[in-house]
Amino acid sequence: MSETSGRRNLRMPDDNQQFAVVTNMLGGGRVRLRCQDGEERMGRIPGRMRFRTWINEDDIVIAEPWDWQDEKADVEWRYEDDAADQLRREGHIE
Repeated sequence: MSETSGRRNLRMPDDNQQFAVVTNMLGGGRVRLRCQDGEERMGRIPGRMRFRTWINEDDIVIAEPWDWQDEKADVEWRYEDDAADQLRREGHIE
């Protein structure tokens, strides 16, 4: 965190990833996502995140849509509330 500006360097999506908002918790490690490209996708929370990172409705995440099934995606990263606020201020998400 920069002491003068209060800005932190945050993880940004790669070429095949995008920002998404968790709209619904489905259970069984699955969530409903509203992705940045306007698509609604079924998101899968991988085992490496399942018990370490709690994901709730309205969280901002990075989703990676599947190549072979575009209506599904993997959740790759979850932003904390202050990081999501910074992304909104900088215009990356709405």
